[in-house]
Amino acid sequence: MNLPVSLGIDLGTSELKAILMDLDGRVLAHAGVRLSVSRRHSGWSEQAPEDWWQACVQALGQLRAHEAFARVACIGLSGQMHGAVLLGEDNRVLYPAILWDDSRAIAEAEQLGAGFADVTGSLPMAGLTAPKLLWLQQHEPEVFKAIDCVLSPKDYLRLRLSGERISEMSDAAGTLWLDVAQREWFAPMLRATGLVPEQMPRLVEGGAASAGLTATELGLSTDVVIAGGGGDNPVAAVGIGAINAGDGFITLGTSAAIVAITDHAAGNPANAVHSFCHALPNRWYTMGAMLAGASCLRWVTRLTGMADEQTLLDHVQLQLPIGQPVPLNTPLFLPYLAGERTPHNDPLLRGGFMSLGHDCTPAMLGYAVMEGVGFGLLDALHAVQSAGANVGACALVGGGARSEYWAQLLADILQREIFTLHGSELSACIGAAKLGFLAIGQGEALLQAGMPVKARYLPDATQRPVLEARYRKFRGLLVAAKTLHE
Repeated sequence: MNLPVSLGIDLGTSELKAILMDLDGRVLAHAGVRLSVSRRHSGWSEQAPEDWWQACVQALGQLRAHEAFARVACIGLSGQMHGAVLLGEDNRVLYPAILWDDSRAIAEAEQLGAGFADVTGSLPMAGLTAPKLLWLQQHEPEVFKAIDCVLSPKDYLRLRLSGERISEMSDAAGTLWLDVAQREWFAPMLRATGLVPEQMPRLVEGGAASAGLTATELGLSTDVVIAGGGGDNPVAAVGIGAINAGDGFITLGTSAAIVAITDHAAGNPANAVHSFCHALPNRWYTMGAMLAGASCLRWVTRLTGMADEQTLLDHVQLQLPIGQPVPLNTPLFLPYLAGERTPHNDPLLRGGFMSLGHDCTPAMLGYAVMEGVGFGLLDALHAVQSAGANVGACALVGGGARSEYWAQLLADILQREIFTLHGSELSACIGAAKLGFLAIGQGEALLQAGMPVKARYLPDATQRPVLEARYRKFRGLLVAAKTLHE
């Protein structure tokens, strides 16, 4: 029996991943192609959309060898959020895609102000899409005048797959141009950035059929249906089964976030808490976002000359075993290597170590970095709770979830049960594939199915007094960190 297969594609910042999944939720094959980021100037972060398409073609080329490829009936898309792909009338790309971690539009974000934040779900921030367009209007006026449409990154892949300019609610919410409660483009914010609704793509829900496949070079049938898809965080939520109000999870990848699913738009812009549309109808999520997560561990690994992150983690576990008090001479770390969103909304904020001494070891630096990211997530948790969102036990997904040490440390810092999942490194691909099935009227049962739990980590009460004391010191360092760029 030739059961249908869904192709899930996740366009990340550092890698494009793709999977083939059947209606039982089994991943039959997966592929990945690495991507690079261009940083032409300090604070800039760009990619060439053509590179995304070539990576997609390569990944699907890897999957063509699998017999299930011939049974692909639908495609779901996931991708990095907040990027700006600028198209002319002929769908030609006018300018490099400006990414989520690009900070060139700091002044423009301030210029937009907070007047529409309750409608758009977030304060204007340099990393969001709308301020980037205001920057282009002011600094690249010829490019700006030629813009016929603005797409999010994964929606550019849809354009190449189908020839259609279409987006969906979750990525649209991340642009700052959407009325997140009404789930429609918000003309006043578009006008504030010199745009009109006609320059925006048509919107669908994440599990709706958006377009049909027209790209013939991929070896797929033109009967294939492309689902709306979604941004990486909401689609990862679909992948792990976080789809109902009260569900929560933590992403610990290049960036980091704490996410709570809600049944209504529930943000707190004053604390830089985002309220965005979920990839499913009548659902939203409240998010506290950090701009640097597991990337901090990669950074300190290079700094200490360790072979890789696991080698550093082994040193940390050996010298500072989890469950034992941290030595008093262990430094503190501020994780603001790329600025910060929640709750500080300060792209110029920078990180650093405090209380370094001659007796400081690489293991102490590694521990301090993991702890500092944990304290940043605790700040984000407090902010998310201030928006009225309920946060209970949290799944941990992303590259950082591979570390049992870090998972236990987060449980101790956040005073929450943390659990890891088998296969969570593919959660966005799996969520995209689930949305693909919805687009052809199948796979409803897959939505309620989460991923099998790999391990559970409960807070260790004996660690609480020491961690609370260190967190108070961590918070005390923030004032000094802010003064360094004033």
